[in-house]
Parts: sequence; C-alpha cells; structure tokens
Amino acid sequence: MKSISGKSLCKILEKKGWHLKTVHGSHHVYMKTERKERISVPVHGNKDLKLGLLKAIMKIAEIQENEL
Repeated sequence: MKSISGKSLCKILEKKGWHLKTVHGSHHVYMKTERKERISVPVHGNKDLKLGLLKAIMKIAEIQENEL
C-alpha cells in the first residue's frame, strides 16, 4: 500500500465530501453531515501517516486504495 502524508489525505477527504470542522494543534478534524463519525488527521508537514492509521481512516471515509 502506498503511504501518503496527512496533507494529501486531507485533500482526498475534502473531495469525498468531508468538511473541516476544527483544528486542534496539528490534528485536523473532519465531519460529514449525514454521518456520525468524525475523522482526526494528524498533519505534521509532509510526514507520511502510519499504515494502520491510514487504513482505519480509509475504512471510515470509504476511500479505496486506488484513490490515493
């Protein structure tokens, strides 16, 4: 699986209809009106996200691997 940065994942989430609700330090919190889940994405410059966190966010946001 391809590893991406938090900045890149934020752009993908916004394309999928998730809205930036708030920013707590370096964590961007996204929500979607018809969903109860929220997604917290750590944005540390261009540092890649760890694989487990990336997979968990992809599952919640219904992002396929080919969309990365």
